[in-house]
Amino acid sequence: MTVRFADAAAARRADSTRLDNFVASTMFDKPTLVLDVDRVETQYHALKAGLGRADIHYAVKANPARPIIERLVALGSHFDAASRGEIELCLALGADPQTISFGNTIKRPSDIAFAWNAGITLFSADADEELEKIAEHAPGAQVYIRLIVEISQADWPLTRKFGCDADTAIRLLGYAKELGLDPVGFSFHVGSQTRKAEMWAPALDALAEIWHQAKAAGHDLHLLNIGGGFPAFYGEAIEAPTDYARNVMTLVTDKFGDVARIMAEPGRGMVAEAGVIVAECLLVSRKSDRDVHRWVYLSIGRFSGLAETEGEAIRYQFETPRDDDPMGPCIMAGPSCDSADVLYEKRPMQLPLTLKAGDRVLIRNTGAYTSTYSSVCFNGFPPLDVVCI
Repeated sequence: MTVRFADAAAARRADSTRLDNFVASTMFDKPTLVLDVDRVETQYHALKAGLGRADIHYAVKANPARPIIERLVALGSHFDAASRGEIELCLALGADPQTISFGNTIKRPSDIAFAWNAGITLFSADADEELEKIAEHAPGAQVYIRLIVEISQADWPLTRKFGCDADTAIRLLGYAKELGLDPVGFSFHVGSQTRKAEMWAPALDALAEIWHQAKAAGHDLHLLNIGGGFPAFYGEAIEAPTDYARNVMTLVTDKFGDVARIMAEPGRGMVAEAGVIVAECLLVSRKSDRDVHRWVYLSIGRFSGLAETEGEAIRYQFETPRDDDPMGPCIMAGPSCDSADVLYEKRPMQLPLTLKAGDRVLIRNTGAYTSTYSSVCFNGFPPLDVVCI
């Protein structure tokens, strides 16, 4: 992934006009993600206003572009890191190790040791063996136990792979103490792209019950990590970021009570709307005279940044120079020689009937989970380029 700065002489404004003007005045010879770092800052302030006393731990995995991390460090953000590489990035750009949590529940022992020696003291776990690794390589560290979320109304649920159930979680708190660790609380994730704050309520009801059970069992919990889930606009209505965050915090307070320390880990909600991908149409075709829908092939696909079209969960917004022309449904696919590289087929997208090869296609609100999902060089196609303005 290439990250480069664009020279912007105009005064910085955190709105779409600056981003649109840059894209309109620039030629791109390959698919490129353009990011407006000022818009990331605006979103940070908006979320912080709603989250109040909760610490924002930006989910670095959403977009680790150096200008984004540098700006967030300057703003006083904290960080959620999933790997040694993300920790090294944050530290290199000035983050205080005490503001970084190692939030992946699946860590290499050597990476735990690296993080501990670098000054990071807060780790996640959801299994006995993970606690044993932390105890060996980060003795005395603070740990929070990740709870499984079985009730999710998110567009991209995160059930099954992460977390543990109530009985296991409470047992792990005790086991952490036996190992000499400091079990400080719980974490969870209601699912990525939870479009309305009210959608958190069923999950929070179940999770708060575990919290109160643990407290009743004598565990001194004082940290609650509410994870991510903060949404971006992909065509369906979402609440304004400050209102959304404030409403989530109200629900958390109502259900968990007065928690000493709360962490939140926005990723998508922080950076998605700061980015637009500039691509082009490569081909419009039909498989037969009987084919109901056109096939539209783009210069970017599932393996070059649009992995979140898996299951058609994330519905990106497309713009073309022909959007004033009559529209019609189409199946969308990427350029690779892999039959899985189909973006939208179950629910075809509406694109201009006049669309043809060579037309520029903008993919809106793609600042999150695109550049990091882009393959190195699948089929010889270059990885998604990144320009920060």
